[in-house]
Amino acid sequence: MNSFVEELPGVEVDTQDVASTETCSLENYLALPDHTMDDRIAAARAKLGSQVLMLGHHYQRDEVIRFADFTGDSYKLSKVASQTEARYIVFCGVHFMAESADLLGRQDADGNTIQQVILPDLNAGCSMADMAEISQVEAAWEALEKLGLTDGLVPLTYMNSTAAIKAFCGERGGLVCTSSNARAAFEWAFARGKRIFFLPDQHLGRNTGHAMGIPLEAMPVWDPWALQGGQTKSALEASRVILWKGHCSVHQRFLPSHVDQVRAKYPGIQVIVHPECRWEVCQKADALGSTERLIKIVEDSPSGSTFAIGTEIHLVNRLAKRFAAEGKKIITLDDSGCLCTTMYRISPQHLAWALENLVEGRVVNQIRVKRSVKHWARIALDRMLEIG
Repeated sequence: MNSFVEELPGVEVDTQDVASTETCSLENYLALPDHTMDDRIAAARAKLGSQVLMLGHHYQRDEVIRFADFTGDSYKLSKVASQTEARYIVFCGVHFMAESADLLGRQDADGNTIQQVILPDLNAGCSMADMAEISQVEAAWEALEKLGLTDGLVPLTYMNSTAAIKAFCGERGGLVCTSSNARAAFEWAFARGKRIFFLPDQHLGRNTGHAMGIPLEAMPVWDPWALQGGQTKSALEASRVILWKGHCSVHQRFLPSHVDQVRAKYPGIQVIVHPECRWEVCQKADALGSTERLIKIVEDSPSGSTFAIGTEIHLVNRLAKRFAAEGKKIITLDDSGCLCTTMYRISPQHLAWALENLVEGRVVNQIRVKRSVKHWARIALDRMLEIG
């Protein structure tokens, strides 16, 4: 079993031992070129038909996402996962997305998930999600409780978190949000409490709070490695939002200087960025939004528009190709490019391996959230879907 996923709390993984079956051994696939997988993937998809639904996140590489039935950000794909009738969900994303698909999948009368969720490569994780470990979050909550600050404190977690963190929030009256509905989640929380404990992305939390008029000084950052989160009691008492010290390794790379440089080089260019970027970057941008919103901004723009986009490079390159025929110029905000390396782990070889095993009646890399975690995590996700 893969050691990375073994360490995830509240998650079970069924890899099945297929090494003895030479035609379905992953090692045999990884030795082959990417382009040799195309026909095999298409053939396996045709044989499996409607039994399989393939979901592809926007940051996935082109060689894989071309086979997806639905593409989107985490919120859109979560909704699709909650509505599908397919027996198998092959999620070309990262582990927390596959967990959410399992949480939202159809269940029988006993609460068992009928659908089986497959993550083609178990190493496709998320560095941001790893920054909020459940024991650290529980310790932080206990510390805040000793300070008398948990009364009226509503925990919210970004979708980019483990099932255990989602369950933590659900059990304490909170919910899950995405970059698409973070503001709606904040409004929901403030209608029920006076303070938010936001996990794990400090930048999304700060940008959302600032857009709602909350001063930066009222959003202290809780550092799980520091005594009392590195904050004074008075700072925590004066807070409206307590931010967890986490971030996206891709979006944090964008700097204010990148905005200045691109504007100097391309006068009149529109800078649009993801709200996982630093507050200083978002303040210099013309607009910010989820991946779906960034796409919509480009779609709705007139011919001849130029954009510098601060988000993952695969999406930027895909948009540049898509809209070139409409006379729209799209570049990355940072020329060095920002690749989501964990998303990139899912290759055509991994996808072909997973699908051809399904054809042979074997389910590999199934992601299952433990029943002890599933109840409250699903409640947190259901609340998210309710607020839209």
